[in-house]
Amino acid sequence: MRTWGPLTAVCLGTFMLLLDVTIAVVALPDMARALDASLSDLQWVMDGYALALAALLLGIGAAADVLGRRRVHVAGVVLFAMASLLCGLASGPGMLVAARAVQGVGAAAMFATTLPLLGSVYQGRRRSVALGVWGAVSGAAAAVGPVLGGVLTDGPGWRWIFFVNLPVSVAAIWLTLRVVPESRGARGRRVDWAGTVTFAAFAGAVTYGAVHAGAHGWTEGTTLAWFGCSVLALAGFVAVERRAADPLIDPRLFLKPAFCGVMAGALAFNAAAFGGMAYTSIWLQTILGMSPVCGGLVFLWLSLASFVVAAAGGRLLHGVPPRITIGGGLLLVASGQFCMAVLDAGSSAAALVPGLVLVGVGTGLVSPGIAGAALAAVPAERAGMAGGAVNTFRQLGYALGIAVLGTVLTSRMQDTMPHDAAHTLAGGGAGALRDAFSEHTLRAVFATGLNHAAVAAGLTALGGGILVLALVRTPRAAGAAGTNPAGRTLTEEKAKRQSPAMREL
Repeated sequence: MRTWGPLTAVCLGTFMLLLDVTIAVVALPDMARALDASLSDLQWVMDGYALALAALLLGIGAAADVLGRRRVHVAGVVLFAMASLLCGLASGPGMLVAARAVQGVGAAAMFATTLPLLGSVYQGRRRSVALGVWGAVSGAAAAVGPVLGGVLTDGPGWRWIFFVNLPVSVAAIWLTLRVVPESRGARGRRVDWAGTVTFAAFAGAVTYGAVHAGAHGWTEGTTLAWFGCSVLALAGFVAVERRAADPLIDPRLFLKPAFCGVMAGALAFNAAAFGGMAYTSIWLQTILGMSPVCGGLVFLWLSLASFVVAAAGGRLLHGVPPRITIGGGLLLVASGQFCMAVLDAGSSAAALVPGLVLVGVGTGLVSPGIAGAALAAVPAERAGMAGGAVNTFRQLGYALGIAVLGTVLTSRMQDTMPHDAAHTLAGGGAGALRDAFSEHTLRAVFATGLNHAAVAAGLTALGGGILVLALVRTPRAAGAAGTNPAGRTLTEEKAKRQSPAMREL
């Protein structure tokens, strides 16, 4: 218990918070029917969680260094459990969206403290083993999410995808308090509350603007007002960070092309690879008539391909520059999305399989190395900041991907059917439209919308891959390119100076 209890406690929290990113995907049609939820409501069920996680991850991580990491972690688990209960008891879409946002706050407190807690408990070989197990649990959570969500939705009902968190939370809290020691960061560090608030305002405003554009148009006054607010908030964030003693993200890091390339890749990766899953799930269930379990199993092609490539890539791709694995992986994600843009009124789930496999292969190349590439792009003393930044950009990319791809989906549907009907169809309300439209029309319209969303996702991944390949370069040193006279790469030299926890991130 003393040896592996802390790892078990941290992995329980990590598994829950990452599971809840994807577990709700296959339950969206059932949620829509039970709560009379609109497409925008469903988007915010997913985005509320991801956005709170992205917006608060850096700020809560800095606060945990001051207040105590175990204390903040346990508070996060308690908040996550309470919000999960409220999600399961939700009587309307507004309550569900609000509870999901609170869940995201708790998840940010848990996620921001996982690696620092493990780094404070384990040293040497045990630390490497612990972080390897943590990484495997993280990957398993993403893979299991859609399938477990389908099983629970098909069985006791969609509310149980949230209720299942309660016993796990109790076990995580008890174990953390019993076996995980308290730890803190360096003394004298200040929490950048102003930076936290302005970044959260920027992320929230730009995401809300994208969701609002789906219902009212990109040039509508309120949409433009929200985007204007996001620009002002971003300007405020940059101004605050330039003057902060302990900034969340040092703006000077963005003067480094490699850092910019990695952040662009992180943003594009989650947006392109996962942003459209919710709409695909709605198509599988409400148009093709698949059960939640069968709909979740479709995404298993992506998860299995990602797992196999990530597991094999650690050995086979050792020494390959990050720009190749990350940039190439993003190009594979783009190829996969383009392969899925072939649907028509007669298509079945099988039409998605080649594209899902390609996206999975790309994910298996990008996901394991993108955090390490961020660390290699900054000075060693900024390693923690870079690791937090790349996770923040990934979650923000996911939130924006859901919003923007949903807007693309409905805008293409509106070329064939009225605005309200398009939003009803995209939100899982095909049954209510079958008296007004033929089955062929509903299938054709939804397929067209998904095709355009897939193309938009593919272009996003393509742009991210090109930026990574262009901006992320391996430095040259004396002797061979990218190595020192002793034969070690400069990335390996930098990793040697960093803490093992940061090297394994």
